[in-house]
Amino acid sequence: MAVIHRTTVTPTKLELLTVWLPSRPWYRGGAAEPKLAKAGGFRLDDPQGEVGIEFMVVTDTSGPQPVTYLVPLTYRGAPLDGAEHALVGTMEHGVLGQRWAYDGCHDPVLVAQLAALIEGRVQAQAQSVSHEPDREVAASHTGEGPLPTDFVAADDQDGTRLTAPHGTTLHLHRVLRPAPDGPLPPSQGATGQVTGTWQLPDGTRARGVFAVLHTP
Repeated sequence: MAVIHRTTVTPTKLELLTVWLPSRPWYRGGAAEPKLAKAGGFRLDDPQGEVGIEFMVVTDTSGPQPVTYLVPLTYRGAPLDGAEHALVGTMEHGVLGQRWAYDGCHDPVLVAQLAALIEGRVQAQAQSVSHEPDREVAASHTGEGPLPTDFVAADDQDGTRLTAPHGTTLHLHRVLRPAPDGPLPPSQGATGQVTGTWQLPDGTRARGVFAVLHTP
């Protein structure tokens, strides 16, 4: 399992995201610079132990109403070939040295592990504690057979859509919305989904849908 290092990162992840988020089509902010705060998230383990995988949840309070975003990130010790368009930025890690941070929807390691999470083959891990499962993240899958991993990612105003050659789609909700209290039913027509929790600006906890799977 991934080890969480207690060290410095320069620039910080929030500093990188402050520059990167406004370039996304699903960004809801205006002309003002985002004012970001960490609101939650979880990690997944890379079976090879090489790539850090984090699903960050951040809240932007720069506008009239707070907006919460889901930002899947991967951290690598060297550039990912062919993924220059997905680079969020580079940072200096106090233990691991220089790290390249990518929009994880374009990183095959994250996509494969997200599929494994939906299938129930792996478990979400706590964002800031080593060797600790995150039991607030729930995944479900009603389809048959293994999911593809050769998805192609595309952003639009509604979020990020991962599409496989035979029609399977995985939609990531980049703008998170709290669901009503009580168990979350599967999204209409979905064959799988991932739900999780985050902290609202008033300190209360919210639960909502992070990702929805549709298979033909």
